[in-house]
Formats: sequence, structure tokens, C-alpha cells
Amino acid sequence: MALTDEAILTIKQMIIDGELKPGDRLPPEKELGVHLGLSRNSLREAVKALEVIGVLDVRRGDGTYVTDLGTDYLTDAVSFILDLHQESSLLELFEVRRILEAAAVEKAAARITDQDILELEEQMQTIRQALQQGGATDTDVSTINTLVEHDIAFHQFVLNLADNSYLASLTDSLASHTTRVRIWRGLTDSQAVERTLIEHQAIVDALTERNPALARAVMTHHICGVERFIKETSSLWA
Repeated sequence: MALTDEAILTIKQMIIDGELKPGDRLPPEKELGVHLGLSRNSLREAVKALEVIGVLDVRRGDGTYVTDLGTDYLTDAVSFILDLHQESSLLELFEVRRILEAAAVEKAAARITDQDILELEEQMQTIRQALQQGGATDTDVSTINTLVEHDIAFHQFVLNLADNSYLASLTDSLASHTTRVRIWRGLTDSQAVERTLIEHQAIVDALTERNPALARAVMTHHICGVERFIKETSSLWA
């Protein structure tokens, strides 16, 4: 395991153990490095990576603080950053998802019923109303939670329209491995909420037109956006 990953895991354990709580100020770099048995370079790289995804807040001239996201989110974020260190594996996972979901939505477009279309439109209306009533910002934890729940349910509904239980099972198993990416894209990209809703509506529109080729194209574009996010985010500390 790389030294930077060890440093990240150590900080994660401190959060889990309660040594570091949301809002806490980290000890000075030298002191923390000695306490953790880490080199200053490894510690700096770990802090930089954790700052990128909002786990740590580096305030120049003041110190480094644990953000106020809550312990569960902080530990999930640290796990996500370790996932990103395995960028090729994560991208391979999304490549599989892109291939499977593009094929599924293409099949769904040819067999979708009027009732299915109504249910999809209701899903879109429900998520918009929920986000508007919440009154939170587009990068607020509650907003992202709501969006991710919608995202997972939306994709699963579309996949079920393909009427292939094996395909649905495969994509469902992938969903549990992609939830962290969905959450942290939302928390670190202020445009993610609106972009997701626009792209989901484009998928619904293609299905409403019963246009398999268009449905495949918009689903591919939708998932490619997450792949770009992974590449861009991991490059920030490469």
C-alpha cells in the first residue's frame, strides 16, 4: 500500500475512533506526522487529497480542520478517495455499467408502456418537488442524499423495463459499488444536481419517443459524465 494511502487510512481511523470529530482542528503538521509515524510528504499528500473532496478544510494561516459533514459522511469520503486511488479499476466498473445500461435502455425503449412513461414522469416531478421544498443548496448533504436515492431508483426502474432479470441483477450489484462516487460528485460539483435532472429527463424523453438509438445515446452520455468526473478528480492530486 502506498504511504499516502496509509496516511489516509490512519486519518479515517482517527475519525472512526472519535480522535478527530467534525469541526476539530488537526494538530500541527510536524506533531501529527510524529504521532502517526508518517513522513511530512505522505501527510501533505493525504491532506491535499482529503481537502479536494471536502473532508478537510485547509485555512491558510489558521490550520487544517475536519469539515462538518458528519462522521458517517467523512468516513465514506475517505473510502471514496481510496477508491479513486484505484482509478483504473473504478473506471472499468463504470465502463461495465455504461455498456450494460446503454443496452438495457435501448431494449426498454422498444417495449415501454404508456403507464411506464407516466411513472417515470412522476418520479421526475417528485424529485424536483422534494429538492425545491428542501430549500437546501445544491451541495448540501440532505440535497445530495435525496438526489442519490432518486438516481438509484430511477436507473433501477429503467433497467427493469428491459425485462431481463439477469441484466437487472448485474446492474443492481454494480450500484452498491458506485454510490460513493454519486455522493461525492454531488458534494464537490455544484452543477451535479441540475445536470443529473436534465440528463434523466433526456432519458425519459427518449423513452417517451420510443427511440432506442436515442435512448442508448443519452444514457451513454449520462454515465460518461461520471467517468469524466473520476478522471478529473483523481488528476487533482496525481
